[in-house]
Amino acid sequence: MALLADHLKRIKPSPTIAVTDKARALKAAGRNVIGLGAGEPDFDTPDNIKEAAIKAIREGRASKYTAVDGLAELKEAIAAKFKRDNGLTYAPKQITVSAGGKQVLYNAFMATMNPGDEVIIPAPYWVSYPDMVLLAGGTPVEVVCTMESGFKLTAEQLEMAITPKTKWFLLNSPSNPTGAAYTRAELKALTDVLVRHPHVYVMTDDMYEKLTYDGFEFFTPAQVEPSLYDRTLTINGTSKAYCMTGWRIGFAGGPESLIKAMAMIQSQSTTNPAAVSQWAAVEALNGPQDFIPAHNKIFKERRDIVVSMLNQANGIKCPMPEGAFYVYPSVAGCIGKTTTSGTKLASDEDFVTELLETEGVAVVHGSAFGVGPAFRISYATKQEDLEEACRRIQRFCGNLR
Repeated sequence: MALLADHLKRIKPSPTIAVTDKARALKAAGRNVIGLGAGEPDFDTPDNIKEAAIKAIREGRASKYTAVDGLAELKEAIAAKFKRDNGLTYAPKQITVSAGGKQVLYNAFMATMNPGDEVIIPAPYWVSYPDMVLLAGGTPVEVVCTMESGFKLTAEQLEMAITPKTKWFLLNSPSNPTGAAYTRAELKALTDVLVRHPHVYVMTDDMYEKLTYDGFEFFTPAQVEPSLYDRTLTINGTSKAYCMTGWRIGFAGGPESLIKAMAMIQSQSTTNPAAVSQWAAVEALNGPQDFIPAHNKIFKERRDIVVSMLNQANGIKCPMPEGAFYVYPSVAGCIGKTTTSGTKLASDEDFVTELLETEGVAVVHGSAFGVGPAFRISYATKQEDLEEACRRIQRFCGNLR
């Protein structure tokens, strides 16, 4: 009898984590490696948030179980955030808190998917979306969005992708990996389609909501089309904007019946997120927000430098993203060329492998996100490293024949 379950054959390890681990191993071996694979801010968690966690520890509020899906105080802070930022009203019983946004997504899929159910996922997509759907027994339906469309799904594409088996439409804006963000008008075109298909539920991953540039105004689907409120799960978290990736706090607002089912899944898997992280998140959401625009100013400067330098590399075309902290350049102009070591680049995976081996720059290949030939760079790292990495990429591309 085989030990491992058959459903493991349907999924693969996270490519973004694999790249980060490989870069870390090369650094440990003494190589000069610049890792641009990890999707986390290089800024430290703000001091007021850290102090709130320390205070909770000292007062004995972090040493016991909390309610399975979140402290009452945190749910109140989340409800206030949804009202303040998105104009959405959620009661505490409509809110769930998990160990990161990834667990919120996973719980939702596990609570709702039956064999044959389909989930529409615009590509490029965050690497974990299709695998989570597969683990839950569903079928991911990937719809390719091109660079020409700004990596955004059109209403026509959404209409064509919907079938009687569609359970969820999953939208991530601003996007990981492209940084593409949907305007209110673009969202309205999509929600108009969804209104006509009442059997389709809407899952929005708004994790990069606060990371937008050039005056871009963020909207979320249930805000744009209130009639979708009862079939939308609005997901967010503290990881990106609040520099709390390691604290692992994600949350969502949605229909009470779904939130209750997700809590049941969580009760039989992890129980509550770490109490100390929850108290930190209360302060993050309720406390000063002024560091966010300050961080965004730095992110924008980095974005502009990276886009400019990558567009100066032979064979690379890099669009300007509206949000998040990623760029997603095409390497179509490099495919088929040969490196100085004699390796012919047949794919974007070949490109990033040779780039790491030759120049010590770790990025993630675009085919991992569903659309290539391309690669993703996270510019959530210090400017001098980004500039040096881009110089190395320029040199690598310039040496291709």
